[in-house]
Amino acid sequence: MGAAVPRLREKKERGWLRGAPPPRWVRVLPPVLLVVVCGTELASQRPVDIGFLLGVVPSLAVLSYGPLVTAVYGAIVVALLVVPALQLNHPGNADLLTIVFIAALSVVLSLVRSRRDADLVTVRTVAEAAQLAVLPPLPESVGPVRCVGLYRAAQRETLVGGDFFDVRDGPYGVRAVMGDVQGHGLSAVGTVASLLGAFRESVLDQRDLTSAAGRLDRRLIVDSAQTEHAELFATALLLEFSAIADSVRLTSCGHPHPYLLRGGKAVELVLEPGAPLGLGFFKLSPPHVRTVLLEPGDRLFLGSDGVTESRDATGAFYPLAERLSLFAHETPSDLTTRLWEDLLHFCDAVRDDVTMLVLTPRTEHVTG
Repeated sequence: MGAAVPRLREKKERGWLRGAPPPRWVRVLPPVLLVVVCGTELASQRPVDIGFLLGVVPSLAVLSYGPLVTAVYGAIVVALLVVPALQLNHPGNADLLTIVFIAALSVVLSLVRSRRDADLVTVRTVAEAAQLAVLPPLPESVGPVRCVGLYRAAQRETLVGGDFFDVRDGPYGVRAVMGDVQGHGLSAVGTVASLLGAFRESVLDQRDLTSAAGRLDRRLIVDSAQTEHAELFATALLLEFSAIADSVRLTSCGHPHPYLLRGGKAVELVLEPGAPLGLGFFKLSPPHVRTVLLEPGDRLFLGSDGVTESRDATGAFYPLAERLSLFAHETPSDLTTRLWEDLLHFCDAVRDDVTMLVLTPRTEHVTG
């Protein structure tokens, strides 16, 4: 399974007062209140003056139902109070007019809420489509490399933050990138889109990883120059697999090191990092490229600083290498899920974008 960016409804549980559908207990309040009041009045041997509670029913219906259902609840309340065969108590004219007014006002409010909810669904659908256009779900495999990713943006109700990744096939092999731009949340989405566009072009045009990283650096410098006081920068990790995926070349521009999962153990692949992108130091100190030979069953794990720099209540960093070794025998999809759940348990609240990418090459060793 390669898709990494969750849908809005799967990403975080929204509160029902923040636009999510109301919980079931809110929807059943109106009928339950009707039954309780009517049952109590009819079953009591003495008059129990609780019929006034029926006036609350239309107001409760506004929270969950449209104008038609709210009107039906309002009509039922009025009928229970005025129809002789059903009359539970004897409201005065002023009280009855007040309840009728509340029922009518509830219908109007329900109409307004329904239209607002429809507009909100439209806005969220458009926003989700736009964000997924920036960072679409990963395919299950790209060339000889299987891909599984996990992306959790720090800002509520967003799919894309300041982290990014992508895997693309091109004339020079399968390439992957993971990066982290300055800041997070919606303010970083534009920079993420620009860098991903530059990476996708470099897959087609640039013959080596150093040139590809240079394309990203140049893109960020140009964008920063066109925006007053922008001072944009980003870290990035780039990989390039050989044609038969028996080796991988890696280069880092200030990004956390990747890990090689082999034989149930996680080994950190220490890279000599270059300067972060966008600072203008790329030509002075280009990043070094490291080549790693791969064996059947090897997997590569890439994580953002939202993983490596998370801390618990005592200030201790998340033990990523230890956890990777613990979960190394899981499937790639289960590995990212277990790490995410363990990370939440470890630090209670994650305040930065969290990105994970597991790449599994289908290695084909040639013997001669």
